[in-house]
Amino acid sequence: MSVAPFLPFARPSIDEATIDGVADVLRSGWITTGPWVRTFEQEVSALCGGRPVRAVTSATAAVEIALQLCGIGPGDEVITSAQSFFTVSNMIEKVGATPVFVDCELVTRNIDLAAVGRAIGPRTRAVVPTHWPGSATDMDALLALARSRGLRVIEDAALTFGTRFGGRFGGSFGDITTFSFHPNKNLTTIEGGALVVNDMAEAARVDVLRFHGIERLADGTRDVGFPGGKFNLPDVNARIGVGQLERLDAMLARRRALVDRYFERWSTDPACVLPPRPAARDDGCTWNMYCVLLPLDRLSITRAQFRDAMQQEGIGTGISYEALHLTTLGRRHGGREGLFPNAERIARETVTLPLYADMLDSDVDRVCEAAARVLATHRR
Repeated sequence: MSVAPFLPFARPSIDEATIDGVADVLRSGWITTGPWVRTFEQEVSALCGGRPVRAVTSATAAVEIALQLCGIGPGDEVITSAQSFFTVSNMIEKVGATPVFVDCELVTRNIDLAAVGRAIGPRTRAVVPTHWPGSATDMDALLALARSRGLRVIEDAALTFGTRFGGRFGGSFGDITTFSFHPNKNLTTIEGGALVVNDMAEAARVDVLRFHGIERLADGTRDVGFPGGKFNLPDVNARIGVGQLERLDAMLARRRALVDRYFERWSTDPACVLPPRPAARDDGCTWNMYCVLLPLDRLSITRAQFRDAMQQEGIGTGISYEALHLTTLGRRHGGREGLFPNAERIARETVTLPLYADMLDSDVDRVCEAAARVLATHRR
């Protein structure tokens, strides 16, 4: 009797042509930042309406540079969602500013815009919303609010590369957008990220901030006026990104088809809270993850035990994400249980299910059947 292979919750999709292209880069002798990085930046820029793009080593680096680009530092406050990955709050802390958390919407997980308005104070300098798969923050409303109060907006689009907002590619409008190209994202460069900025003056500043803070003087020598990081993306990574861009539409379409099948086949008793289902033929949103909220109040097992049971079925799961205000760092700024009920409920109940472009329809069926079986077995 054959045993089904283990099904991870994420896996990159890299074709042989891209692998061959990486070998060519390695043979060329130029493997750090060079012509392939410039090509990758130009191709992402074309998707973003021609806005300048600068590639870096990670989305974390992109957020740190974006905050520095906005001049944010000690004494400043930055509003962000309590439901996101650790990147944003960590980088706000790293530049010396204070994160001010607000709640999110339960189903879409997007930042609560009304709460953002209430949280703005005299020291607020910026707002960092995290865009979630399957939905989109109301950027028109957020940008209008930010502009009326003189604030910068740094869009954390790590999970949504390829998403369109009202027909516009994410990053083609707004203020500053940051992307992630980690292996579990819609497009990968192994590790990597990018910033989309407003003009070439900002792009030139990013060039300095991503490479030691070095500025070249007229006589050919160098100077440093700011302690920049070492965040330049190698050509090896960028060559993978160029190959991924060639297949982006197909990979996104496949993810949408898999998500459609999840919605069709997912049926459990007790029921879970599912992500927002897109309207028919709506290809504006992308799907980097498919997360459900477990009905723990109607189960005799914990989330950890549910995940263990799925692991025994040969299915990997993840947690996306913990509540940031309840981390050790978040508690230093007054974070405590009960402040943001939606973010806390998501943190308690969320489970990330397998989703990647090379999955089969039968893989989705297998996940749905296993989850239904586990939940039914442990129903109170």
